[in-house]
Amino acid sequence: MIHEYKLNGYNIALDVYSGSVHAVDPLAYDVIGLFEAEPPDEIVRQMLLKYRDDPSIDEQEIRDCISDVALLKTSGKLFAPDPYAGAELPPRKRFVKALCLHVAHACNLNCEYCFASQGRYQGERALMPYEVGVQAIDFLIANSGPHKTLDVDFFGGEPLMNWDVVKRLAAYARGREAESRKRFRFTLTTNGLLVDDDVIEFCNREMYNVVMSLDGRKEVHDRLRRDYADQGSYDRIVPKFQRFAKSRHERGYYVRGTFTHENTDFLQDILHIADLGFTQISMEPMIGSPADPHALTEADLPTLYAQYEQLAQEMLKREKEGRGFTFYHYMIDLAHGPCLVKRLTGCGSGTEYFAVTPQGDLFPCHQFASDPSMKAGDIWNGVTNHELTERFARCNIYAREECQDCWAKLYCSGGCAANAYHATGDITGVYDYGCKLFRKRIECALMIKAAQAQKS
Repeated sequence: MIHEYKLNGYNIALDVYSGSVHAVDPLAYDVIGLFEAEPPDEIVRQMLLKYRDDPSIDEQEIRDCISDVALLKTSGKLFAPDPYAGAELPPRKRFVKALCLHVAHACNLNCEYCFASQGRYQGERALMPYEVGVQAIDFLIANSGPHKTLDVDFFGGEPLMNWDVVKRLAAYARGREAESRKRFRFTLTTNGLLVDDDVIEFCNREMYNVVMSLDGRKEVHDRLRRDYADQGSYDRIVPKFQRFAKSRHERGYYVRGTFTHENTDFLQDILHIADLGFTQISMEPMIGSPADPHALTEADLPTLYAQYEQLAQEMLKREKEGRGFTFYHYMIDLAHGPCLVKRLTGCGSGTEYFAVTPQGDLFPCHQFASDPSMKAGDIWNGVTNHELTERFARCNIYAREECQDCWAKLYCSGGCAANAYHATGDITGVYDYGCKLFRKRIECALMIKAAQAQKS
């Protein structure tokens, strides 16, 4: 399968199954597009007609180009076959390697667009007791099998509302590393209101990554990210986040924003965050009911596509100027990238990764934590809803009919099971809107790689 597109002056051909990316001249671009559909003589005829005003392109040039494409096909770098078509993929291993600890089903912000109903997950406000967290750590170690590195994300709500428990749980896990022969990596997601010197010092010592929530420009951020006194939070959190990022030497963090129907010009928010001095940035599209006034619409798509393209161009420009930044969704490793299992099966939700509520219940991920039908078990009895976890184990790109002809499937691994479930009622469904945005982001990311390769 080949995906061809033009962006920012580059003619790009992606060979889906080999992963090869080719930045080519216009003639090669056209020849690749015709190669499997037409015989060589017909390709020559069409190319001579199309390039009749270009004296540099004659019949020999065209036939040489056809030969080059044929050689790339023979070497497996173009028109590579799908090695897994029709194959029965084995289910994922049942070893757990990551937990999202909901240490707080409570929040000190009252964000209108919050998927977790202001951190309560459609339930009562709650904080995770230390004893529940300890049992969660024990559950993770006991069920981790051969995994040596275990990930724990302290999440909410706002986890800093239960900060003492976070610190105690991190210390408990560290205390079990030697005898369990495991190594823990911690992450923390925060809205920033409670960040202080103690939080910064502890996180710099213990947290592998910190996610800081900031939507961009003050007027955009304060529109929806307001406290219970109806006050915006921008002025209170930005200086803290700047100090936090600087203290981490601009590594091991992300400033993460959300854009909605009200700020489809989200590029301005990304650049605003970059101009504040942050170099690790993520900006996510809001996912919600079409009836939500903040929800993105089909009519927004052309604007969003243009924003992503302009972002890629601006990133190349700033990189050349020595003030580049990383955008999470444009991070792509063409030489190595995710392992094959990850490419086929995705994040591991419901098999390798679970969310733990303050009460100790297990859910396939944090986005399912408000749905009782998605309860997988609890940290004392382990996974008991085996039918549910079997469904997640079978969740891969070949289980989604809509993915079969999609050129981006080995990059998205079929997409987010939670988004698919909320959009279609089925974890193997497809959240079409998200697919459209994802494909555009991958096109932009590949173009950046092509530009960087040509520059080097």
